[in-house]
Amino acid sequence: MGLIQIVVTLLIIGLLVKPVGVYLVKVFNYERTGLDCIFGPVERFIYRLIGVQEKESMGWKKYVFAVLLSNFVMLMLMYIVFRLQKYLPLNPDGIENMPSALAFNTAVSFITNTNWQAYSGENSLSYLSQMLAITFPMFTSAATGFAVAIAFIRGLVARQDNLGNFYVDLVRSIIRVFLPLSFIVALFLVFQGVPQTLHGAADATTLEGIKQTITRGPVAALESIKHIGTNGGGYFGTNAAHPFENPTPLTNFIHILCMMLLPTALVYAFGIMIKNKRQGWTVFATMGIMFITFLTVIFIAEYNGTPALNALGVHGNMEGKEVRFGISESALFTAVTTAATTGSVNNMHDSLTPMGGLVPLAQMMLNNVFGGKGVGLLNGLLYVILSVFICGLMVGRTPEFLGKKIEAKEIKLASIAILTHPVIILVPTAIALFRPESIASILNPGFHGVSEVLYAFTSGAANNGSAFGGLTSSTNFYNMAIGLVMLFGRYIAIIAMLAISGSLATKKVVATTSGTFRTDTPLFTVILVVIILVVGALTFFPTLALGPIAEHLGMFQ
Repeated sequence: MGLIQIVVTLLIIGLLVKPVGVYLVKVFNYERTGLDCIFGPVERFIYRLIGVQEKESMGWKKYVFAVLLSNFVMLMLMYIVFRLQKYLPLNPDGIENMPSALAFNTAVSFITNTNWQAYSGENSLSYLSQMLAITFPMFTSAATGFAVAIAFIRGLVARQDNLGNFYVDLVRSIIRVFLPLSFIVALFLVFQGVPQTLHGAADATTLEGIKQTITRGPVAALESIKHIGTNGGGYFGTNAAHPFENPTPLTNFIHILCMMLLPTALVYAFGIMIKNKRQGWTVFATMGIMFITFLTVIFIAEYNGTPALNALGVHGNMEGKEVRFGISESALFTAVTTAATTGSVNNMHDSLTPMGGLVPLAQMMLNNVFGGKGVGLLNGLLYVILSVFICGLMVGRTPEFLGKKIEAKEIKLASIAILTHPVIILVPTAIALFRPESIASILNPGFHGVSEVLYAFTSGAANNGSAFGGLTSSTNFYNMAIGLVMLFGRYIAIIAMLAISGSLATKKVVATTSGTFRTDTPLFTVILVVIILVVGALTFFPTLALGPIAEHLGMFQ
Protein backbone atom coordinates (compact mmCIF):
# COMPACT_ATOMS: atom_id res chain seq x y z
CA MET A 1 0.00 0.00 0.00
CA GLY A 2 2.86 2.37 0.76
CA LEU A 3 4.33 1.86 -2.69
CA ILE A 4 0.92 2.44 -4.31
CA GLN A 5 0.55 5.72 -2.40
CA ILE A 6 3.91 6.92 -3.71
CA VAL A 7 3.15 5.92 -7.31
CA VAL A 8 -0.28 7.61 -7.27
CA THR A 9 1.19 10.81 -5.80
CA LEU A 10 3.93 10.98 -8.44
CA LEU A 11 1.44 10.29 -11.24
CA ILE A 12 -0.78 13.19 -10.13
CA ILE A 13 2.25 15.48 -9.98
CA GLY A 14 3.24 14.33 -13.49
CA LEU A 15 -0.23 15.07 -14.88
CA LEU A 16 -0.05 18.66 -13.62
CA VAL A 17 3.39 19.44 -15.10
CA LYS A 18 2.18 20.42 -18.57
CA PRO A 19 -0.87 22.60 -17.74
CA VAL A 20 0.92 24.45 -14.96
CA GLY A 21 4.00 24.92 -17.17
CA VAL A 22 1.86 26.42 -19.93
CA TYR A 23 0.30 28.80 -17.40
CA LEU A 24 3.74 29.93 -16.20
CA VAL A 25 4.74 30.80 -19.77
CA LYS A 26 1.64 32.98 -20.09
CA VAL A 27 2.49 34.72 -16.82
CA PHE A 28 6.02 35.71 -17.86
CA ASN A 29 5.85 36.25 -21.63
CA TYR A 30 4.88 39.96 -21.26
CA GLU A 31 2.20 39.59 -23.94
CA ARG A 32 -1.32 40.75 -23.25
CA THR A 33 -3.61 37.86 -22.36
CA GLY A 34 -6.84 37.32 -20.51
CA LEU A 35 -4.83 37.27 -17.29
CA ASP A 36 -4.28 41.03 -17.61
CA CYS A 37 -8.00 41.65 -17.17
CA ILE A 38 -7.94 39.76 -13.88
CA PHE A 39 -4.61 40.76 -12.36
CA GLY A 40 -3.62 43.85 -14.38
CA PRO A 41 -5.31 46.55 -12.25
CA VAL A 42 -3.73 45.29 -9.02
CA GLU A 43 -0.29 44.99 -10.63
CA ARG A 44 -0.43 48.46 -12.19
CA PHE A 45 -1.38 49.92 -8.80
CA ILE A 46 1.68 48.27 -7.24
CA TYR A 47 3.93 49.57 -10.05
CA ARG A 48 2.70 53.12 -9.45
CA LEU A 49 3.12 52.70 -5.71
CA ILE A 50 6.78 51.62 -5.94
CA GLY A 51 7.64 53.82 -8.94
CA VAL A 52 8.32 51.09 -11.50
CA GLN A 53 7.99 51.55 -15.25
CA GLU A 54 6.34 48.33 -16.40
CA LYS A 55 7.89 48.39 -19.88
CA GLU A 56 11.42 49.26 -18.76
CA SER A 57 13.90 46.53 -19.71
CA MET A 58 17.00 45.56 -17.72
CA GLY A 59 20.37 44.23 -18.74
CA TRP A 60 21.93 41.60 -16.50
CA LYS A 61 23.82 44.08 -14.32
CA LYS A 62 20.74 46.18 -13.67
CA TYR A 63 18.70 43.04 -13.03
CA VAL A 64 21.26 41.82 -10.46
CA PHE A 65 21.30 45.23 -8.78
CA ALA A 66 17.51 45.21 -8.48
CA VAL A 67 17.59 41.72 -6.94
CA LEU A 68 20.26 42.63 -4.39
CA LEU A 69 18.77 46.03 -3.49
CA SER A 70 15.23 44.76 -2.91
CA ASN A 71 16.44 41.75 -0.93
CA PHE A 72 18.76 43.88 1.23
CA VAL A 73 15.99 46.33 2.13
CA MET A 74 13.65 43.49 3.10
CA LEU A 75 16.43 41.81 5.09
CA MET A 76 16.96 44.92 7.19
CA LEU A 77 13.22 45.34 7.85
CA MET A 78 12.92 41.69 8.92
CA TYR A 79 15.87 42.04 11.30
CA ILE A 80 14.31 45.11 12.90
CA VAL A 81 10.99 43.30 13.43
CA PHE A 82 12.72 40.37 15.16
CA ARG A 83 14.72 42.68 17.41
CA LEU A 84 11.71 44.82 18.39
CA GLN A 85 8.83 42.31 18.42
CA LYS A 86 8.35 42.70 22.19
CA TYR A 87 7.27 46.32 21.65
CA LEU A 88 5.23 45.76 18.47
CA PRO A 89 1.54 44.81 18.25
CA LEU A 90 0.03 41.32 17.74
CA ASN A 91 2.05 39.76 20.53
CA PRO A 92 -0.66 38.35 22.85
CA ASP A 93 1.68 35.88 24.55
CA GLY A 94 4.32 38.49 25.42
CA ILE A 95 7.22 36.92 23.50
CA GLU A 96 10.61 38.61 24.03
CA ASN A 97 12.89 40.11 21.36
CA MET A 98 15.21 37.79 19.46
CA PRO A 99 18.94 37.90 20.31
CA SER A 100 21.00 39.69 17.66
CA ALA A 101 22.84 36.65 16.24
CA LEU A 102 19.64 34.60 16.06
CA ALA A 103 17.77 37.54 14.47
CA PHE A 104 20.49 37.83 11.83
CA ASN A 105 20.37 34.10 11.11
CA THR A 106 16.57 34.07 10.88
CA ALA A 107 16.32 37.16 8.67
CA VAL A 108 18.96 35.79 6.28
CA SER A 109 17.29 32.40 6.33
CA PHE A 110 13.91 33.65 5.16
CA ILE A 111 15.11 36.23 2.64
CA THR A 112 17.22 33.56 0.92
CA ASN A 113 14.34 31.04 0.74
CA THR A 114 16.32 28.75 3.07
CA ASN A 115 14.05 28.93 6.12
CA TRP A 116 16.55 27.30 8.42
CA GLN A 117 15.19 27.60 11.96
CA ALA A 118 17.47 27.78 14.97
CA TYR A 119 14.43 28.63 17.09
CA SER A 120 11.03 27.16 17.90
CA GLY A 121 8.42 29.30 16.15
CA GLU A 122 5.61 29.02 18.68
CA ASN A 123 7.90 30.15 21.52
CA SER A 124 10.16 32.68 19.81
CA LEU A 125 7.98 34.73 17.44
CA SER A 126 4.97 36.99 17.87
CA TYR A 127 2.04 36.83 15.46
CA LEU A 128 3.32 40.00 13.77
CA SER A 129 6.76 38.46 13.28
CA GLN A 130 5.22 35.26 11.91
CA MET A 131 3.17 37.20 9.37
CA LEU A 132 5.38 40.18 8.49
CA ALA A 133 8.91 38.77 8.79
CA ILE A 134 8.26 35.08 8.07
CA THR A 135 5.18 34.61 5.86
CA PHE A 136 5.68 37.74 3.73
CA PRO A 137 9.31 36.95 2.73
CA MET A 138 8.17 33.43 1.89
CA PHE A 139 6.34 35.08 -1.02
CA THR A 140 9.12 37.47 -2.03
CA SER A 141 12.01 34.98 -1.74
CA ALA A 142 10.17 32.39 -3.83
CA ALA A 143 9.23 35.06 -6.37
CA THR A 144 12.85 36.24 -6.52
CA GLY A 145 14.05 32.75 -7.41
CA PHE A 146 11.33 32.46 -10.04
CA ALA A 147 12.20 35.84 -11.54
CA VAL A 148 15.91 35.01 -11.77
CA ALA A 149 15.20 31.70 -13.50
CA ILE A 150 12.90 33.36 -16.03
CA ALA A 151 15.49 36.09 -16.67
CA PHE A 152 18.16 33.45 -17.30
CA ILE A 153 15.92 31.68 -19.83
CA ARG A 154 15.30 34.98 -21.63
CA GLY A 155 19.05 35.46 -21.91
CA LEU A 156 19.43 32.08 -23.60
CA VAL A 157 17.10 33.05 -26.44
CA ALA A 158 17.66 36.82 -26.56
CA ARG A 159 19.57 38.72 -29.22
CA GLN A 160 20.58 41.53 -26.88
CA ASP A 161 21.26 42.08 -23.18
CA ASN A 162 17.59 42.32 -22.16
CA LEU A 163 16.51 40.01 -19.35
CA GLY A 164 13.16 41.69 -18.70
CA ASN A 165 12.24 43.70 -15.61
CA PHE A 166 12.91 42.20 -12.17
CA TYR A 167 10.17 44.14 -10.39
CA VAL A 168 7.58 43.15 -12.98
CA ASP A 169 8.65 39.51 -12.75
CA LEU A 170 8.54 39.68 -8.95
CA VAL A 171 5.07 41.20 -8.84
CA ARG A 172 3.69 38.83 -11.48
CA SER A 173 5.06 35.84 -9.61
CA ILE A 174 3.33 36.87 -6.41
CA ILE A 175 0.05 38.17 -7.83
CA ARG A 176 -0.52 35.60 -10.58
CA VAL A 177 1.04 32.48 -9.09
CA PHE A 178 1.77 32.40 -5.37
CA LEU A 179 -1.16 34.37 -3.91
CA PRO A 180 -3.97 32.53 -5.77
CA LEU A 181 -2.49 29.09 -5.08
CA SER A 182 -1.76 29.93 -1.44
CA PHE A 183 -5.29 31.20 -0.87
CA ILE A 184 -6.83 27.99 -2.22
CA VAL A 185 -4.47 25.72 -0.30
CA ALA A 186 -4.91 27.69 2.95
CA LEU A 187 -8.69 27.29 2.77
CA PHE A 188 -8.28 23.55 2.24
CA LEU A 189 -5.90 23.29 5.20
CA VAL A 190 -8.38 25.10 7.45
CA PHE A 191 -11.03 22.63 6.27
CA GLN A 192 -8.70 19.81 7.38
CA GLY A 193 -8.15 21.32 10.83
CA VAL A 194 -5.16 23.64 10.54
CA PRO A 195 -5.63 26.75 12.79
CA GLN A 196 -5.95 30.25 11.35
CA THR A 197 -6.55 32.77 14.11
CA LEU A 198 -5.10 35.85 15.81
CA HIS A 199 -6.31 34.79 19.25
CA GLY A 200 -3.71 33.86 21.83
CA ALA A 201 -2.92 30.41 23.14
CA ALA A 202 -5.88 28.34 24.32
CA ASP A 203 -6.08 26.76 27.78
CA ALA A 204 -7.49 23.25 28.00
CA THR A 205 -7.97 20.50 30.56
CA THR A 206 -7.00 16.97 29.58
CA LEU A 207 -9.00 13.84 30.46
CA GLU A 208 -6.60 13.31 33.36
CA GLY A 209 -7.46 16.77 34.69
CA ILE A 210 -4.11 18.32 33.77
CA LYS A 211 -4.05 21.93 32.59
CA GLN A 212 -2.57 22.37 29.10
CA THR A 213 -1.69 25.45 27.03
CA ILE A 214 -2.25 24.97 23.32
CA THR A 215 -0.33 27.31 21.04
CA ARG A 216 -2.12 28.44 17.87
CA GLY A 217 -2.08 31.36 15.44
CA PRO A 218 -2.20 32.16 11.69
CA VAL A 219 -0.85 28.72 10.81
CA ALA A 220 -2.76 27.87 7.60
CA ALA A 221 -1.61 31.05 5.81
CA LEU A 222 2.01 30.23 6.56
CA GLU A 223 1.68 26.55 5.70
CA SER A 224 0.26 27.18 2.23
CA ILE A 225 3.03 29.44 0.93
CA LYS A 226 5.57 27.42 2.92
CA HIS A 227 5.15 24.50 0.54
CA ILE A 228 4.04 26.27 -2.65
CA GLY A 229 7.05 28.56 -2.38
CA THR A 230 9.35 25.67 -1.34
CA ASN A 231 10.19 27.65 1.78
CA GLY A 232 9.95 25.06 4.54
CA GLY A 233 9.94 27.14 7.72
CA GLY A 234 7.46 25.69 10.18
CA TYR A 235 5.10 27.63 12.43
CA PHE A 236 5.87 25.06 15.13
CA GLY A 237 9.24 23.62 16.11
CA THR A 238 8.36 20.11 14.89
CA ASN A 239 7.40 21.52 11.48
CA ALA A 240 5.09 19.41 9.28
CA ALA A 241 5.14 16.58 11.82
CA HIS A 242 3.01 18.78 14.11
CA PRO A 243 -0.73 17.91 13.94
CA PHE A 244 -1.64 21.60 13.63
CA GLU A 245 0.55 21.94 10.53
CA ASN A 246 -0.13 18.57 8.93
CA PRO A 247 -3.10 16.89 10.63
CA THR A 248 -4.13 14.21 8.11
CA PRO A 249 -2.72 12.00 5.34
CA LEU A 250 -4.67 14.20 2.91
CA THR A 251 -2.88 17.37 4.05
CA ASN A 252 0.38 15.44 3.76
CA PHE A 253 -0.44 14.67 0.12
CA ILE A 254 -1.28 18.34 -0.53
CA HIS A 255 2.01 19.43 1.02
CA ILE A 256 3.97 17.04 -1.22
CA LEU A 257 1.99 18.14 -4.27
CA CYS A 258 2.61 21.81 -3.52
CA MET A 259 6.36 21.28 -3.09
CA MET A 260 6.76 19.57 -6.48
CA LEU A 261 4.14 21.48 -8.50
CA LEU A 262 6.03 24.60 -9.58
CA PRO A 263 9.63 23.25 -9.72
CA THR A 264 8.58 20.48 -12.13
CA ALA A 265 6.32 22.76 -14.17
CA LEU A 266 9.08 25.36 -14.54
CA VAL A 267 11.29 22.82 -16.32
CA TYR A 268 8.50 22.22 -18.84
CA ALA A 269 7.98 25.99 -19.18
CA PHE A 270 11.70 26.27 -19.95
CA GLY A 271 11.25 24.01 -22.99
CA ILE A 272 8.37 26.14 -24.27
CA MET A 273 10.18 29.45 -23.76
CA ILE A 274 13.28 28.34 -25.70
CA LYS A 275 10.99 26.83 -28.38
CA ASN A 276 12.55 23.39 -27.91
CA LYS A 277 10.37 21.10 -25.80
CA ARG A 278 12.77 18.21 -26.34
CA GLN A 279 15.46 20.20 -24.55
CA GLY A 280 13.08 20.82 -21.65
CA TRP A 281 12.19 17.13 -21.42
CA THR A 282 15.89 16.23 -21.50
CA VAL A 283 16.54 18.32 -18.40
CA PHE A 284 13.33 17.00 -16.83
CA ALA A 285 14.36 13.39 -17.48
CA THR A 286 17.76 13.99 -15.91
CA MET A 287 16.23 15.39 -12.75
CA GLY A 288 13.54 12.69 -12.73
CA ILE A 289 16.06 9.83 -12.97
CA MET A 290 18.04 11.17 -10.03
CA PHE A 291 14.91 11.79 -7.96
CA ILE A 292 13.51 8.29 -8.51
CA THR A 293 16.91 6.79 -7.69
CA PHE A 294 17.21 8.67 -4.40
CA LEU A 295 13.57 7.96 -3.50
CA THR A 296 14.16 4.24 -4.07
CA VAL A 297 17.22 4.27 -1.82
CA ILE A 298 15.46 5.91 1.13
CA PHE A 299 12.30 3.83 0.66
CA ILE A 300 14.25 0.55 0.77
CA ALA A 301 16.50 1.73 3.62
CA GLU A 302 13.62 2.73 5.88
CA TYR A 303 11.58 -0.40 5.12
CA ASN A 304 14.55 -2.66 5.80
CA GLY A 305 15.33 -0.89 9.06
CA THR A 306 18.52 -1.76 10.92
CA PRO A 307 20.05 -5.02 12.18
CA ALA A 308 19.26 -3.98 15.77
CA LEU A 309 15.58 -3.46 14.96
CA ASN A 310 15.38 -6.68 12.97
CA ALA A 311 16.90 -8.59 15.89
CA LEU A 312 14.00 -7.35 18.03
CA GLY A 313 11.50 -8.56 15.45
CA VAL A 314 10.61 -5.02 14.37
CA HIS A 315 10.12 -4.64 10.62
CA GLY A 316 11.10 -1.23 9.27
CA ASN A 317 12.29 1.95 10.97
CA MET A 318 9.42 3.93 12.52
CA GLU A 319 11.62 5.94 14.88
CA GLY A 320 10.97 9.66 14.47
CA LYS A 321 7.99 9.09 12.16
CA GLU A 322 4.31 9.88 12.63
CA VAL A 323 2.01 6.85 12.70
CA ARG A 324 -0.55 8.71 10.57
CA PHE A 325 1.99 8.89 7.73
CA GLY A 326 3.99 5.69 8.10
CA ILE A 327 7.27 4.78 6.47
CA SER A 328 6.26 5.29 2.83
CA GLU A 329 4.85 8.81 3.16
CA SER A 330 7.73 9.80 5.43
CA ALA A 331 10.28 8.53 2.88
CA LEU A 332 8.50 10.31 0.02
CA PHE A 333 8.23 13.55 2.00
CA THR A 334 11.95 13.42 2.83
CA ALA A 335 12.95 12.84 -0.79
CA VAL A 336 10.63 15.60 -2.04
CA THR A 337 11.56 18.22 0.55
CA THR A 338 15.28 17.96 -0.20
CA ALA A 339 14.83 17.55 -3.97
CA ALA A 340 12.65 20.66 -4.14
CA THR A 341 14.89 22.43 -1.55
CA THR A 342 11.87 23.09 0.65
CA GLY A 343 13.22 21.99 4.01
CA SER A 344 9.85 21.10 5.51
CA VAL A 345 9.88 17.80 7.43
CA ASN A 346 7.10 15.43 8.49
CA ASN A 347 9.58 13.15 10.27
CA MET A 348 12.85 13.64 12.09
CA HIS A 349 15.75 13.16 9.67
CA ASP A 350 18.04 12.52 12.63
CA SER A 351 16.15 9.24 13.15
CA LEU A 352 16.53 7.98 9.59
CA THR A 353 18.70 4.96 8.93
CA PRO A 354 22.26 5.91 7.87
CA MET A 355 21.53 5.24 4.18
CA GLY A 356 18.15 6.93 4.50
CA GLY A 357 19.89 9.98 5.96
CA LEU A 358 22.39 9.91 3.09
CA VAL A 359 19.59 10.68 0.61
CA PRO A 360 18.63 14.19 1.82
CA LEU A 361 22.32 15.01 2.24
CA ALA A 362 23.18 13.87 -1.29
CA GLN A 363 20.25 15.71 -2.89
CA MET A 364 21.22 18.97 -1.19
CA MET A 365 24.87 18.48 -2.13
CA LEU A 366 23.96 18.01 -5.80
CA ASN A 367 21.33 20.76 -5.47
CA ASN A 368 19.81 20.29 -8.92
CA VAL A 369 17.14 17.59 -8.50
CA PHE A 370 14.27 19.90 -9.53
CA GLY A 371 15.18 22.27 -6.70
CA GLY A 372 13.16 25.19 -5.35
CA LYS A 373 11.59 28.06 -7.20
CA GLY A 374 13.96 28.61 -10.10
CA VAL A 375 17.06 27.48 -8.23
CA GLY A 376 16.84 23.84 -9.30
CA LEU A 377 16.45 24.75 -12.96
CA LEU A 378 19.36 27.20 -12.78
CA ASN A 379 21.64 24.60 -11.19
CA GLY A 380 20.49 22.00 -13.71
CA LEU A 381 21.33 24.35 -16.59
CA LEU A 382 24.65 25.10 -14.93
CA TYR A 383 25.56 21.43 -15.27
CA VAL A 384 24.22 21.42 -18.82
CA ILE A 385 26.75 24.13 -19.70
CA LEU A 386 29.50 22.17 -17.95
CA SER A 387 28.52 18.97 -19.77
CA VAL A 388 28.47 20.73 -23.14
CA PHE A 389 31.93 22.13 -22.44
CA ILE A 390 33.35 18.72 -21.48
CA CYS A 391 31.81 17.05 -24.53
CA GLY A 392 33.16 19.83 -26.73
CA LEU A 393 36.66 19.20 -25.43
CA MET A 394 36.33 15.51 -26.23
CA VAL A 395 35.47 16.08 -29.90
CA GLY A 396 37.67 19.15 -30.41
CA ARG A 397 34.79 21.50 -31.20
CA THR A 398 33.73 24.78 -29.63
CA PRO A 399 30.85 23.85 -27.31
CA GLU A 400 27.41 25.25 -28.13
CA PHE A 401 24.12 25.39 -26.26
CA LEU A 402 20.92 26.44 -28.01
CA GLY A 403 23.00 27.68 -30.93
CA LYS A 404 25.23 29.95 -28.85
CA LYS A 405 28.92 29.26 -28.30
CA ILE A 406 30.05 28.51 -24.74
CA GLU A 407 33.40 30.24 -24.33
CA ALA A 408 35.93 31.01 -21.60
CA LYS A 409 33.85 33.71 -19.88
CA GLU A 410 30.83 31.45 -19.43
CA ILE A 411 32.93 28.52 -18.18
CA LYS A 412 34.74 30.72 -15.64
CA LEU A 413 31.44 32.00 -14.28
CA ALA A 414 29.97 28.48 -14.24
CA SER A 415 33.06 27.23 -12.39
CA ILE A 416 32.64 29.92 -9.74
CA ALA A 417 29.02 28.89 -9.17
CA ILE A 418 29.85 25.17 -9.09
CA LEU A 419 32.89 25.48 -6.79
CA THR A 420 31.24 27.89 -4.35
CA HIS A 421 28.75 25.25 -3.24
CA PRO A 422 31.22 22.64 -1.89
CA VAL A 423 33.55 25.31 -0.47
CA ILE A 424 30.83 26.88 1.72
CA ILE A 425 29.82 23.40 2.91
CA LEU A 426 33.14 21.69 3.57
CA VAL A 427 35.21 24.59 4.94
CA PRO A 428 32.72 25.65 7.67
CA THR A 429 32.13 21.99 8.56
CA ALA A 430 35.87 21.49 9.05
CA ILE A 431 36.10 24.66 11.16
CA ALA A 432 33.16 23.56 13.32
CA LEU A 433 34.72 20.15 13.93
CA PHE A 434 37.96 21.82 15.02
CA ARG A 435 36.30 24.08 17.62
CA PRO A 436 35.64 22.49 21.04
CA GLU A 437 32.71 24.89 21.58
CA SER A 438 31.09 23.80 18.32
CA ILE A 439 31.69 20.12 19.01
CA ALA A 440 29.93 20.58 22.36
CA SER A 441 26.73 21.34 20.41
CA ILE A 442 26.71 17.80 18.98
CA LEU A 443 24.34 15.61 21.00
CA ASN A 444 25.23 12.33 19.28
CA PRO A 445 28.93 11.37 19.24
CA GLY A 446 30.82 9.50 16.55
CA PHE A 447 29.95 9.27 12.86
CA HIS A 448 26.40 10.48 13.41
CA GLY A 449 27.70 13.67 15.01
CA VAL A 450 29.76 14.38 11.88
CA SER A 451 26.60 13.95 9.81
CA GLU A 452 24.73 16.43 12.03
CA VAL A 453 27.27 19.22 11.46
CA LEU A 454 27.69 18.39 7.77
CA TYR A 455 23.92 18.39 7.29
CA ALA A 456 23.53 21.82 8.91
CA PHE A 457 25.97 23.56 6.56
CA THR A 458 24.75 21.58 3.53
CA SER A 459 21.19 22.65 4.28
CA GLY A 460 22.27 26.28 4.51
CA ALA A 461 24.37 26.19 1.33
CA ALA A 462 21.58 24.54 -0.66
CA ASN A 463 19.04 27.05 0.71
CA ASN A 464 17.02 24.07 1.92
CA GLY A 465 16.56 24.69 5.62
CA SER A 466 15.78 21.20 6.88
CA ALA A 467 17.69 20.06 9.95
CA PHE A 468 19.18 16.69 10.81
CA GLY A 469 18.45 17.37 14.46
CA GLY A 470 20.68 16.43 17.34
CA LEU A 471 22.68 19.64 16.96
CA THR A 472 22.27 22.65 19.25
CA SER A 473 22.63 25.19 16.45
CA SER A 474 21.36 28.29 18.27
CA THR A 475 24.83 29.46 19.30
CA ASN A 476 26.60 32.59 18.12
CA PHE A 477 29.03 30.55 16.00
CA TYR A 478 26.42 28.46 14.20
CA ASN A 479 24.00 31.37 13.81
CA MET A 480 26.63 33.58 12.19
CA ALA A 481 28.39 30.82 10.21
CA ILE A 482 25.23 29.25 8.79
CA GLY A 483 23.84 32.74 8.12
CA LEU A 484 26.87 33.63 5.98
CA VAL A 485 26.70 30.26 4.21
CA MET A 486 23.07 30.92 3.31
CA LEU A 487 23.94 34.33 1.87
CA PHE A 488 26.83 33.02 -0.23
CA GLY A 489 24.84 29.98 -1.35
CA ARG A 490 22.01 32.16 -2.61
CA TYR A 491 23.55 35.22 -4.18
CA ILE A 492 26.88 34.09 -5.63
CA ALA A 493 25.04 31.58 -7.81
CA ILE A 494 22.41 34.15 -8.81
CA ILE A 495 25.02 36.73 -9.83
CA ALA A 496 27.10 34.19 -11.76
CA MET A 497 24.11 32.72 -13.62
CA LEU A 498 22.69 36.11 -14.60
CA ALA A 499 26.16 37.15 -15.79
CA ILE A 500 26.26 34.02 -17.98
CA SER A 501 22.79 34.83 -19.27
CA GLY A 502 23.78 38.40 -20.08
CA SER A 503 26.86 37.18 -21.94
CA LEU A 504 24.90 34.62 -23.97
CA ALA A 505 22.17 37.15 -24.74
CA THR A 506 24.53 39.24 -26.88
CA LYS A 507 25.89 36.32 -28.91
CA LYS A 508 24.80 35.40 -32.39
CA VAL A 509 23.06 32.11 -33.01
CA VAL A 510 25.21 29.79 -35.12
CA ALA A 511 23.66 27.46 -37.65
CA THR A 512 23.15 23.82 -36.69
CA THR A 513 25.29 21.45 -38.75
CA SER A 514 25.94 17.72 -38.85
CA GLY A 515 28.83 18.29 -36.45
CA THR A 516 26.72 20.05 -33.81
CA PHE A 517 26.49 18.14 -30.54
CA ARG A 518 22.79 17.95 -29.75
CA THR A 519 21.72 18.48 -26.15
CA ASP A 520 18.10 17.34 -26.52
CA THR A 521 18.64 13.59 -26.93
CA PRO A 522 18.53 10.55 -24.61
CA LEU A 523 22.31 10.27 -25.02
CA PHE A 524 22.81 13.72 -23.55
CA THR A 525 20.47 12.83 -20.67
CA VAL A 526 22.77 9.93 -19.78
CA ILE A 527 25.87 12.13 -20.11
CA LEU A 528 24.33 14.81 -17.92
CA VAL A 529 23.36 12.34 -15.18
CA VAL A 530 26.85 10.81 -15.19
CA ILE A 531 28.64 14.17 -15.03
CA ILE A 532 26.44 15.41 -12.18
CA LEU A 533 26.99 12.24 -10.16
CA VAL A 534 30.73 12.07 -10.91
CA VAL A 535 31.32 15.71 -9.95
CA GLY A 536 29.20 15.26 -6.83
CA ALA A 537 30.92 12.00 -5.87
CA LEU A 538 34.44 13.38 -6.35
CA THR A 539 33.57 16.43 -4.29
CA PHE A 540 31.59 15.04 -1.38
CA PHE A 541 32.23 11.29 -1.12
CA PRO A 542 35.24 11.58 1.25
CA THR A 543 33.15 13.60 3.71
CA LEU A 544 30.14 11.29 3.37
CA ALA A 545 32.47 8.37 4.09
CA LEU A 546 33.16 9.90 7.51
CA GLY A 547 29.45 10.31 8.27
CA PRO A 548 26.49 8.26 7.03
CA ILE A 549 28.51 5.66 5.09
CA ALA A 550 30.77 4.89 8.07
CA GLU A 551 27.71 4.77 10.34
CA HIS A 552 25.99 2.33 7.97
CA LEU A 553 29.01 0.02 7.87
CA GLY A 554 29.31 0.22 11.63
CA MET A 555 25.85 -1.29 12.09
CA PHE A 556 27.12 -4.66 10.86
CA GLN A 557 30.12 -4.92 13.18
